[in-house]
Amino acid sequence: MKIYVGNLSYDLSENDLKDVFTPYGEVASVKIMTDKFTGRSKGFAFVEMPNDAEANNAINGLNDVEVAQRSIKVNEARERTFDNNRPRSGGGGFNRGGDRGGDRGGYNRGGGDRGGYNRGGNDGGSRY
Repeated sequence: MKIYVGNLSYDLSENDLKDVFTPYGEVASVKIMTDKFTGRSKGFAFVEMPNDAEANNAINGLNDVEVAQRSIKVNEARERTFDNNRPRSGGGGFNRGGDRGGDRGGYNRGGGDRGGYNRGGNDGGSRY
């Protein structure tokens, strides 16, 4: 079973976390998620335990327990699902040019020819 562990101390190592789970049974792997640019912990991890009964005991025994001065959150990890019919968030961003701009629409910062986060252009574009 794959277990999500959240609210971790940024100083906790994978070996430290493995030591926390080992009393509950065999730990197959521990992976603390890190920022790809800084290498710093993001404050959550995934622990894999091959025996579901042991994993459930670990979840029940460790959820809301203080580890390294932080009350950790422990539960069964849910697989990420992607719905191809649902619009994705992200992308876009700031429009920094063009002569019609304003792809964000609806956020007019006080008139003039600048609508939304448009950083240039003639028509701000707050049309929606």
